[in-house]
Amino acid sequence: MAQPPLSARFDSLPKAELHLHLEGAIQPATAQTLMARHGVKATEQEVLQHYAFRDFPGFLGTFKWVTSFLRVPKDYAHVAQALAEHLLGQNVAYAEVTLSVGVMLRRKQQAEANFEALIRATEPFERRGLRLRWVFDAVRQFGAEAAMAVVEAARRCASKAIVAFSIGGDELSLSSAEFQQVYERAAELGFHRLIHAGEVGGPEKIREAIELLGVERIGHGIAAIKDPALMDFLAERKIPLEICPQSNLSTGALARQLSRENVRLEDHPLPALFRHGIPVVLSTDDPALFQTTLRGEYAHAARMGLRESELEQIRTMGFHYAFQPDARV
Repeated sequence: MAQPPLSARFDSLPKAELHLHLEGAIQPATAQTLMARHGVKATEQEVLQHYAFRDFPGFLGTFKWVTSFLRVPKDYAHVAQALAEHLLGQNVAYAEVTLSVGVMLRRKQQAEANFEALIRATEPFERRGLRLRWVFDAVRQFGAEAAMAVVEAARRCASKAIVAFSIGGDELSLSSAEFQQVYERAAELGFHRLIHAGEVGGPEKIREAIELLGVERIGHGIAAIKDPALMDFLAERKIPLEICPQSNLSTGALARQLSRENVRLEDHPLPALFRHGIPVVLSTDDPALFQTTLRGEYAHAARMGLRESELEQIRTMGFHYAFQPDARV
């Protein structure tokens, strides 16, 4: 299918991105720089091989590998600046960036020092028209105690730039019920609540996240297409799905949810979910690992058959469902 062109007018409009991992935005050249900084030699080809995963476990392995070179606050500052430049190049005016604090703590790093460094590094970008806010993320398979430690790290940072707490990782590893107290604590501290659900798990993972944990947006959520009653529920409650098409294709999540091989981006349920009345926001997830951009994701959505007027609605939703009240459209 030929890719419909997006108008220059639409391309020039400011956009928001709400599902974006800092660590997943580390480009191969940046990874090589970090490796050299820590005395690890690798050729460009050797680095690129790590980015050539073919399924969800492979993606998790690559994510673990690339984050292993984020060791000191200066490293976080470096990659945050690189991401900010990239976002400005995509006409992004507002972004909520997920930070894998659970990984930091597991590696015995000082989360507060890392966070302070990246805040200082990205402050100048606000004057250039980019507002960055941060989501502190725990890793599901690390367990509830480790997740609670992430919430408490966010509390200690005491920054208005931290807008939410989230859990990512392997959604099939532990039940949602194990994290109820963690999400209650996050709400008590005033953090918005997010989770990855219905990416590789079934629709029940989405419903559990909402009913047990009180989450306000769902990361991915493409499994909703399997459950018409859940689709009605999401539409009625106006609970947004953070849709990342290229990610879903690259990790095999799309093939898993559609129960078939050789799927294409045109098979993605984004149009059906959106036209059912479910709020959706379009994002890149891990743009370096999935070799995508926000412009590219809007182009993918056009390939799926969404009209530019519909893409305009999705663009607007990115600001409307942001956790920063005065995020501009």
